[in-house]
Amino acid sequence: MPANTAPANTLADAARLALGSVQFGLAYGVANQGGQVSPAEADAIVQTARFAGVDTIDTAIGYGDSEACLGNIGVTGLKVVTKLPGLPAGLVDVRSWVEKEFAQALLRLRLTRVYGLLLHRPSDLSGPHGVALWAAMVDLKNRQLVEKIGVSIYEPTELDFLTASFDIGLVQAPLNLLDQRMSSSGWLDRLKQKNVEVHTRSAFLQGLLLMSRTGIPSKFERWNGLWDRWHQWLRAADTTALQACLAFPLSFAQIDRVVVGADSAQQFRQILQVLARPLSHELPELRCDSEDLINPAIWPSL
Repeated sequence: MPANTAPANTLADAARLALGSVQFGLAYGVANQGGQVSPAEADAIVQTARFAGVDTIDTAIGYGDSEACLGNIGVTGLKVVTKLPGLPAGLVDVRSWVEKEFAQALLRLRLTRVYGLLLHRPSDLSGPHGVALWAAMVDLKNRQLVEKIGVSIYEPTELDFLTASFDIGLVQAPLNLLDQRMSSSGWLDRLKQKNVEVHTRSAFLQGLLLMSRTGIPSKFERWNGLWDRWHQWLRAADTTALQACLAFPLSFAQIDRVVVGADSAQQFRQILQVLARPLSHELPELRCDSEDLINPAIWPSL
């Protein structure tokens, strides 16, 4: 399906969503005004997702208290994907480090196994400990403690080395109306041909795409033409930013799960509600190749 085309009848159902849990452990997102989600609200969000048929939860060791929060809530029966942090400087025994980090993650999650284990810093695989790091992850998979192992990437160019050198089973990558690199590079198709499961994140670009025109921080004013075009389209299409932002990644059949987070159960219900609404307008062409905008890691320096 072309990138600027909406699904003909309806958005994909909730089963293609994955619940992102970074907000459960950190105050996350450029549009976040409420800080870290409370344990009670996190519980309500997880239960809302379960009831709607969402079967996958995304977390990471680096997401503050997220894993412990999920463990307290109870996520048995859900497909939990977590991530190992970058290798510490001076590390000698990589296998022992992986075993310890993973065992502690299971304890926090109160699980005996997880669906997916990803590397938060896949560049470690090209370093001196890369082979040992991957071998330790393969061992966890062989022991049936993990179903799929893979990487969380920041840009598609990382995949050239990774997929050529390692048997990647799961890739998580950013994809949204502004950051279309996974599609335009052809990697969505190439990963499907390799039978790699694909999860995308950043559908809302940390909430930036959901902000009102006047609410967009001044640091992003060099892209005023883009914001004007986006909000003019929203008015003309008489639709919400939430609906359009979800429609884009869900329009790609190659994507298995779209990771979305929420600050409240009410907000997650709003996400679920727009899935049932048909979107008849073609999506606007907002593709942007400026890494200053599409890579949130750069934003603090703007």
